[in-house]
Amino acid sequence: MRAVVQRVQSAKVVVAGETVSEIGYGLMVLLGVEKEDTDVDLDYIYKKVTGLRVFDDANGVMNISFKDSGAELLVVSQFTLYGDARKGHRPSYIRAAGFDDGIRFYEAFIERAQAEGYHVGTGRYGADMDVHLVNHGPVTILLDSRREF
Repeated sequence: MRAVVQRVQSAKVVVAGETVSEIGYGLMVLLGVEKEDTDVDLDYIYKKVTGLRVFDDANGVMNISFKDSGAELLVVSQFTLYGDARKGHRPSYIRAAGFDDGIRFYEAFIERAQAEGYHVGTGRYGADMDVHLVNHGPVTILLDSRREF
């Protein structure tokens, strides 16, 4: 599982001209699921995202974790995180999970965050989305569960 995490002032998802979700200050997460992912991968990525210490303390140092910040979360599915363009110019998405597994892990991530009381905005799985964000910092973190195993 992969995630691109950006600290944002605000972010929103627009589908067919309609804003389907938006957040204020928080984290925008692009979440990609690989064919071989398991609940272990989900747990790793979820704990990393919510534990990321990328919010400023009173001294202006990134020392506050998401879970301690009171910030919001926007989670958007992103199968193209598994695009492989090493050969030629057209990326291959052969490693990306299929629709059923992808949506299962995507929804599990969101449900876990909601169950823990976080304000969570979402994209629309499988839709053609426009994602608008104001990256604050800029802060962008790349996470990959396979780099830990």
